[in-house]
Amino acid sequence: MAEVVEITDPGDLRLADYRDLRDVQLRQHLEAEHGLFLAEGEKVVRRAVESGHDARSFLMAPRWLDGLADVLARTDAPCFVLPEALVEQVTGFHVHRGALASLRRRALPPVAEVLDGARSVLVLEDVVDHTNVGAIFRSGAAMGFDAVLLSPRCADPLYRRSIKVAMGAVFSVPWTRLPDWRTALPDLSAAGFTTVALTLADDAVDVEDAVRGLDRVALVLGSEGHGLSPAWQRAADRRATIPMARGAEHGVDSLNVAAASAVACYVTARR
Repeated sequence: MAEVVEITDPGDLRLADYRDLRDVQLRQHLEAEHGLFLAEGEKVVRRAVESGHDARSFLMAPRWLDGLADVLARTDAPCFVLPEALVEQVTGFHVHRGALASLRRRALPPVAEVLDGARSVLVLEDVVDHTNVGAIFRSGAAMGFDAVLLSPRCADPLYRRSIKVAMGAVFSVPWTRLPDWRTALPDLSAAGFTTVALTLADDAVDVEDAVRGLDRVALVLGSEGHGLSPAWQRAADRRATIPMARGAEHGVDSLNVAAASAVACYVTARR
């Protein structure tokens, strides 16, 4: 059972895992160096622990102890308890959901393991915004997708913001990073998937037509600014688009990548 430790000094060295959470570059460096990640909020903390991640420690205001009592009962990690005002001093912002956990990262599985038995897969190329990555995981989980593959430059799914937006879906949907993005799509095709790239290319067809009747599908989404690279567009088995309303009064030819993933996942799940 977790040891509950009341702390009154926000400068206590035992709270180092939770400092300066708004500094993205600092957090990425620290979390990679120490092999940790943070989960925020009662539901997300619970899902992280239930998925098998080992807790290093917990940080919470007193009113969250009862709600997470069963989680604390299954771990020996310390639980640091501070008044909410001191929690804000430590983290650098108001933690609305009151509870944080520092957990140990696990080694990423090989691609073949993540794809074993999968029929519907999301493949992300250089999606660098943590919020978008989290939203895509949430869409994939909601629509029954089996796995997510990320190019090396994608944002970290285990960054606190990604986990929060995903509502913990990063713990339930298997994922890993692609070791070599250049051969990723041909490798997926060789593994029996039809790769469908979301793009505005001239030869792109309605995504509903592109996925109709397919067995194993890999939906491929590109970066927020430029979309998919020309190399991945060429390598995909099919190119697809989400039809937009036509007319100068709208002036919109595409959706944000997170919104596009939700629409494409829904259509693909119904195939």
